[in-house]
Amino acid sequence: MSRQRTRPTRAQTRQQLFQAAARVFAEHGIGATSIDAIAGAAGLTRGAFYSNFSSKDDLIVAMLQDHVDRSLGFYRDLLAQHADRTDFMAALKVAERTRRDLLGRAPLLHMELILFVARSAKRRPELAKRLRARRSLVAEIITITNQAGGWQDRFDPVWAGTMLLALEDGFRLHRLIDPDTTPADSFLETIGELWRVIAGR
Repeated sequence: MSRQRTRPTRAQTRQQLFQAAARVFAEHGIGATSIDAIAGAAGLTRGAFYSNFSSKDDLIVAMLQDHVDRSLGFYRDLLAQHADRTDFMAALKVAERTRRDLLGRAPLLHMELILFVARSAKRRPELAKRLRARRSLVAEIITITNQAGGWQDRFDPVWAGTMLLALEDGFRLHRLIDPDTTPADSFLETIGELWRVIAGR
């Protein structure tokens, strides 16, 4: 009896292309990578690529959106289980060590993708939309953990989220440049230090 071959879903095909693109981009650079190279690395045809994305730019924007969507889901799930600020930070430190995230594992590639999109005035608003979503998430985390701990907001949560994300991006850049003096958990340790100073502990 012949076995019926199961075709991958659209979501599975897109993930194949994301993973293949990440590998080829990391090896050859974004500018030097062709659509044929991405499709070939994914074991797919050029037609399969174009049935999912209209261009390489479109693929890159979708990769960043997928990363943001997964990050939002990850942090919200964690927050639902650990509303207390101390518990949330402890759980986050543990989860970050074992989390499997395509762009999280390749911070240099992540930043290159962001810069690639940011250089295009047409694409920049889409990138800004994702940045605002991340800021809103951090504001949500601050508000919920403050309420759970009976703390009043000492800063506007939205502006605090903006500051923290800028701090995180700075540490990510520093870690790429000087990993020996910038440990992987530098950002989380800094949040803990800031919280102790603000709380007067």
